[in-house]
Amino acid sequence: MSDASSGENNLRPISPGEARDLYLESLRDEAADWTQQSQESHLRAFIEWCREEAEIENMNTLSGRDIFQFRQWRRAGGYSKGKDGEIAPRTLSSALTTVRTFLRFCGQIEAVPPELYERVDLPALSKADQVSDSTIAPERVPKILDYLNTYQYGSRDHAIWALVWHTGMRSGGLRSLDLEDTYLDDKEPYIELHHRPNEGTPLKNQYDGERVNRISRRVAQVLQDYIDGPRIDKVDDYGRSPLITTRQGRVSSTAIRNTFYRWTRPCKVGVECPHGEDPTTCDWAGPGPMSKCPSARSTHDVRKARVTRYRNDGVPRGVVSDRLNASEDVLDLHYDRASDREKANRRWEFLQ
Repeated sequence: MSDASSGENNLRPISPGEARDLYLESLRDEAADWTQQSQESHLRAFIEWCREEAEIENMNTLSGRDIFQFRQWRRAGGYSKGKDGEIAPRTLSSALTTVRTFLRFCGQIEAVPPELYERVDLPALSKADQVSDSTIAPERVPKILDYLNTYQYGSRDHAIWALVWHTGMRSGGLRSLDLEDTYLDDKEPYIELHHRPNEGTPLKNQYDGERVNRISRRVAQVLQDYIDGPRIDKVDDYGRSPLITTRQGRVSSTAIRNTFYRWTRPCKVGVECPHGEDPTTCDWAGPGPMSKCPSARSTHDVRKARVTRYRNDGVPRGVVSDRLNASEDVLDLHYDRASDREKANRRWEFLQ
């Protein structure tokens, strides 16, 4: 009997939903918060397709032909409609990558043949397809920081913005920080980032993401004033004291994202609305769907702006790579949003 036939005979019945839940549970100890959320989102589409389109109730019956049909359904806009019905190549690639990883896990728990995941072909992406267009011009950030420094000094939002803009750290890194990871009284203040997957705060690059980053005395003072002032004193389920807290405990990824959506809306920092809206009547200006404002930007967009500013200021790629814990190739492809003219100016400054 072939290995494939033997593997199929050893399959144990399980519904797509149950397999999905086991997979997501397996991620809790090793994947960052945003990774879990992204994968859960993509798998919702897969589970919907199994239930509504293919009527698959048992993962054991999933075949290569089914996978191809799911790919066609998803590309055509199944689950979430894209422009002209089809979703973007980058979104399709991300969705199929998630399903491929999920099916590999399903093979390990005897839900599908162990080699089935190899039937998921990933689309080849051009450089343009791989890169998100969403970003924020670095020139917009000082206005936001000036506003927070004047009207929200020492607040939680001020502390978050100061840390992310100064260091370029990811939201997962920000969430991971405890009081004991900050050295603010030092003559040369700094913070430490630690990968603690078993305590709910993994870093994206796991132990390779651990590092020490110097911070300016100005940022250290903002953090100290936040700690001494509005910070809510909380201890998490592991006995740790988070640096950034809410009434519920350690700050969530959603709360961090909302902090950036909130203050990248121009009307909130005294800038005239570039979209012709009246802030007193605009739906985007209220506490509701802040992310719907065309000018609102995410934490990741601000991280891109930080990279672009560093590079425009002449900071070497290797230094930026180490500080932000991202390879130079990734920086060039996904983070550095400088225009061709700005890149030409960098080269000219170096040659001069």
